[in-house]
Amino acid sequence: MAYSEDMAEIMRSDLGMEPGLTEKKMFGGLCFLFHGNMVCGVTKDGAMYRPGKDREAEALAAGAQPLSFTGRPMGGMVELDVGSFEDANLRATLTEFSLVNAASLPPK
Repeated sequence: MAYSEDMAEIMRSDLGMEPGLTEKKMFGGLCFLFHGNMVCGVTKDGAMYRPGKDREAEALAAGAQPLSFTGRPMGGMVELDVGSFEDANLRATLTEFSLVNAASLPPK
């Protein structure tokens, strides 16, 4: 398995039972989508969130790191390593930012 199912379960719990949420295997992990727009996901190395460019600086200030699959940061995306993922308050903040961002986008 390319990602931690335990982390995926925690992320499911953080997201709740929001109508319009789906799961999709991508990026070698598991992503959670809201009406087709990525909210967050788990990878083999931790978790990623999509707070959007408007909230990216706040997410970084809260304790996330820039998401960088290729060595270059991906704007509007942040990540947590496994240790940082254990911080429930940080996860709650990033989950909220990311759900608000996804809800602001047109459904796919």
